[in-house]
Amino acid sequence: MFTRRAAALVSVSGVVGLSSPHAAGTQTAGRPPSVGVIHPNAPSEAGYAAFREGLAQLGYIEGQTILIEPRFAEGRLDLLRAFAAELVALRVDVIAVFGPAAVRAVRWATSAVPVVFAVIQDPVADGLMTDAGRPGGNVTGLTNFDPAQPRAQMRLLKEMLPGLARVAIFGDAGVPDLLDRTSIVAAEAEGLHPLSTRLKGASEDVEGLFAAAQEARAGAVLCLEAPITDLHSTRIAMMAIDWRMPTMFPGGWLSYGALLAYGSNRIETARRLAGLADRILKGSRPGDVAIEANTRHHLGINLTVARDIGVTIPPGVLARADQVIE
Repeated sequence: MFTRRAAALVSVSGVVGLSSPHAAGTQTAGRPPSVGVIHPNAPSEAGYAAFREGLAQLGYIEGQTILIEPRFAEGRLDLLRAFAAELVALRVDVIAVFGPAAVRAVRWATSAVPVVFAVIQDPVADGLMTDAGRPGGNVTGLTNFDPAQPRAQMRLLKEMLPGLARVAIFGDAGVPDLLDRTSIVAAEAEGLHPLSTRLKGASEDVEGLFAAAQEARAGAVLCLEAPITDLHSTRIAMMAIDWRMPTMFPGGWLSYGALLAYGSNRIETARRLAGLADRILKGSRPGDVAIEANTRHHLGINLTVARDIGVTIPPGVLARADQVIE
């Protein structure tokens, strides 16, 4: 999705953004409203599909009543600024982004085009704004950070795996370490020894991660919600089966092949992001729209994986599941 035009725009994108005539709820005459989308991963990522579904549920018809301009970095975060510059030059009416790196890229490119975000843990702690109740500027969005979630994940792992002593935590070196830190603290609070690793890029040696985890006698892997872990999620899930290692992924990630998916559901968050984009297109100013929070925990269990790695799901855990793959 990267284009020569995008590369050329990088050097002038700040000027483009500052001179952009966009205002909330204002579309270019003669065409439907347009939404740019910047995602750090691939077009197949489930959050993008959920965002489109959300727009459809609101009555938008792609190509007729709304235009969508998607850009996918496929793990190359260095492309995000170029994508942001290109979308500003295309004069889209709102830009929907996933993850803090994409937010920063768009803020670098423009202070005028409205921006809505999802998959942000804590926008204040990440330095994206000072007041979640009144963000100000041209950015608003949803957070799915629940301070209680990391400890709930650790408790569920202990319930699932009696005798668990060490848990490997896979995070993302390219994003703020808030979730890594809270997960480490949660593990220690539950009497577990955390083994934290932050993945560094698209060429990460996933097999090497599991070899290191097994050498450290980890009894389970917790994969945190972040762009690079998302990019490697299928490989992590398949490698975990090979190593017979129980895995817990974030809420809504069960389809990648993990044993468990638990936490706030990013698919639900992405659908709600469409509602925020709709509000902006209808005239709301991003700076006046309070940050929304999606903290409802969703539990998914893959019984096929459980059988493959020899794990028995306790009846009490199975009874609480929102989703079960047979």
